[in-house]
Order: sequence, then structure tokens, then C-alpha cells
Amino acid sequence: MRIATWNINGVRARIDGLLGWLRESAPDAVCLQEIKCMDEGFPAAEIEALGYRVIVHGQKGFNGVAILAKVPVEDIQRGLPGDASDVQSRYIEAVLGGPKGIVRIGGLYLPNGNPIGTDKFDYKLRWMRRLIAHAEQRLAFEEPFVLLGDFNVIPEDIDAKRPDAWREDALAQPQSRELFARLKNLGFTDAVRACDLGADVYTFWDYQAGAFQKNDGIRIDHLLLSPQAADRLQGMGIDRFTRAWEKPSDHVPVWIELAD
Repeated sequence: MRIATWNINGVRARIDGLLGWLRESAPDAVCLQEIKCMDEGFPAAEIEALGYRVIVHGQKGFNGVAILAKVPVEDIQRGLPGDASDVQSRYIEAVLGGPKGIVRIGGLYLPNGNPIGTDKFDYKLRWMRRLIAHAEQRLAFEEPFVLLGDFNVIPEDIDAKRPDAWREDALAQPQSRELFARLKNLGFTDAVRACDLGADVYTFWDYQAGAFQKNDGIRIDHLLLSPQAADRLQGMGIDRFTRAWEKPSDHVPVWIELAD
């Protein structure tokens, strides 16, 4: 089973690239982030024509997440528990079923948190604590569970081409890194590090200053696997070729292969 994550940075603006990638890569399920549209504005018909079921948790103009799945989908949940007042569309969860096996996936778009010293950074930290509490509950099910998406966290200096350039950014603050480590230490496996891809492994390149051409990137799109999912991990990949397309997202798809 191939499961992918991609911050699409506006699904309607990138629909041609998304459709081309779906035809070429044919993942069984994809979690999209930053779709930037309401549910009714999502271009579902074009994607459904490729054999995918579309589940959307949208928001007007920004944020928004979605699941595209070729396999049966059950137990759909929209929104991260823990704060009824939080109206931002940043989390979606479902159980993938069928002959390839059962896997629960949680697709997330974690808050950016910039600028530091404002409520935006406080919101990021509060959201991460809620995520940790929810993930701990899910891990208690002792089932294959993949938590994936744009975490907006650079876990370590190895995950940035120029670590010093990010010292004052919310993505690399000690508090952000500590909470990400706390999440991972609940029992998750980082798929990239488990597959030992080494240094210079990035998933995001800024649009400015020729960052992609210089490979001046950061790794902020992650797939965290429960022990039961990690036991099925066969491989993973980063489709950086999509960043060279016309009108690309500044993120690229990241995917894993799980044994059936």
C-alpha cells in the first residue's frame, strides 16, 4: 500500500500537476494540505474520475486538508480534538481498508507559528500539545497508524541546508523541536530516518532566490509510523521532480510503501 502526503499550496491552482502526479504515481491514498478552498470548491470530479474517493475538510482561502483514496475508507473524522473553539481546518483522519490491509491515517497541517512572540506561535505550541494527546490515544489502539503531513517543524539541523538561517523561525525553535521529539518518542518511527536517506533530504524549497536550484531546502513534511505500521514499512520516496514543474507547489510529495 502506497500512502503519500503533499502540501499542494492551493489545489485549484495546482490541479493539473496533481492529476498528472496521481496518474504517474498511482498512490493508494494521499493526504493533501493547504488546499485553500471550501469543501464545495474542491475539484473532486476530476480526481474521482481517476478512481479516488475524496474526503475534504476545507476552509475558505487558506488551510484545509483532504484525503484521496482508492481503497475503502471508514471512520472519517474532521478536526483535531481538544479545543472546540478552534475553527481552523488542519486535521483529517480515516481508516483505510480493503484487501491490502487496515491502516489508520491522520493527515495534518500543523500551524506555522510565525512570528515568534505572538499568539500565532502560542497557537502552534497549543496545537502540538493537542496532537500529542490525540496521538497517544490512537497509539493505544495498537493498530497500524500513520501520522503524516506538513508539520512545519525542522526536527534537527540535518533537516535544513542552512540551519543558521532558520534560528529565528518558528519552524526550528527549541519549543517546536522539543514537542516534535515528544510526539515521536510516544513510539513513532520517522520513515525518512528509518530508510536512512542521509543528509540533504528536503521536502520544501522557498520560491525565492533560486532555492530549489541551489537545493537550499528544509524537511518539514513527515510520515510518522506506529510500531504496527513500521513493521510493514518497505520503503519510501520523495518526488522532488514535481518541484521543477511549471507552477509547482513549494512542497513535494513524500510517500511510503507498506507491505499488504
